Amino acid sequence: MTSHVTHLESALDGTRFPAGQVHTIHQGRPLWVRYDLDAVRANVTPADIARRPPSLWRYRELLPLPSEVEPVSLGEGMTPLLPCPRLGASLGMQNLWIKDESQLPTGSFKSRGMAVAVSMAKHLGLKRLAIPTAGNAGGALAAYGARAGMEVFVFMPDDTPIINQIESHLANAKVFLANGLINDCGRVVREGVQAMGWFDMSTLKEPYRLEGKKTMGLELAEQFGWSLPDVIFYPTGGGTGLVGMWKAFAELRELGWIAKDPKMPRLISCQSTGCAPIVRAFESGARFADLFEGAHTIASGLRVPVAVGDFMMLDAIRASGGCALTGREERILEWMKRATSLEGVSLCPETAVCLDALETMLADGRVKPDERVVVFNTGAAQKYPEIVRLALPRLDVTKPIDYTRLNTEH
Repeated sequence: MTSHVTHLESALDGTRFPAGQVHTIHQGRPLWVRYDLDAVRANVTPADIARRPPSLWRYRELLPLPSEVEPVSLGEGMTPLLPCPRLGASLGMQNLWIKDESQLPTGSFKSRGMAVAVSMAKHLGLKRLAIPTAGNAGGALAAYGARAGMEVFVFMPDDTPIINQIESHLANAKVFLANGLINDCGRVVREGVQAMGWFDMSTLKEPYRLEGKKTMGLELAEQFGWSLPDVIFYPTGGGTGLVGMWKAFAELRELGWIAKDPKMPRLISCQSTGCAPIVRAFESGARFADLFEGAHTIASGLRVPVAVGDFMMLDAIRASGGCALTGREERILEWMKRATSLEGVSLCPETAVCLDALETMLADGRVKPDERVVVFNTGAAQKYPEIVRLALPRLDVTKPIDYTRLNTEH
């Protein structure tokens, strides 16, 4: 079968594992997928890719699924890279962009990881999948699992956004609400592997969600004409997207598709003040992050008090010259409305945290007003109806309308 994957490799100690087999973690830590990049370079060019349909799968040579195997797809296309001049001007910036992942099939960036992970699970003969989730990952696995005709179990905290509960249920996943956090749900999945015969699809506990998320970095480089921005702000829970993009940039550099020694983007890992294990570890100089006790944030995707890929995130952040920073929990709704009202982008609460962090770094000079900055919007605001409580003015249409008041009602 045609694939450029050479082997899998422990991210912790470099131990190698053969391609084409079912793998999970090694010594409790994730695996990298490695490619024969010389063969990739010989078989495809950026010009070839530009002629392909605007899909995640246009980068097939840099993805693990053999080329002759049909992917499990819901039509996941390239997401727009949107210039945001009004929002930028309000922050005193000249070159602000939002990469809008909310336009993927399941309304969030989780579509990327699950498209590749479920495709590989089906290809490798797995039948039953299980996942702990704070929201969007569960809905995405349920949808792609349904598309593949696979059985899916989803375990989520009982305060997970209702939309995520509904989408998982409608896709016929077996959904269970737990009186705990995502790490408690993770324990349920982990301890049930032998009894239930399911495969654990937790963040970075299988190697292929990372490869799907990597396509964010590939797309970003292509959309900027095979160049890279100065700074990337990314909301970080489990961290697969942050790590995946850094892997994408490294592969592109080795392929020669971007400059051999480019100035790599500074990665800014953004977390809420209500749950910030990576920020604490970064600030203390640690390579591994301690459990964040009492985690609480309305940005459900950031409510990850401990992450198996913590060292991978921290390694990438430091290698990029970036940092980990909190955004204020109490400003999440303000930023959601500000960005949406100025640019029309359906901004999720996780990305709102990024904008608060961006404002902080502009104020203290760590980001310059003329730098090219990309903020990743990882999901649609519509998936979080509980957190926006509207008190809109009412109109009594049975009476004459006082039109002069309409300008002042909001």
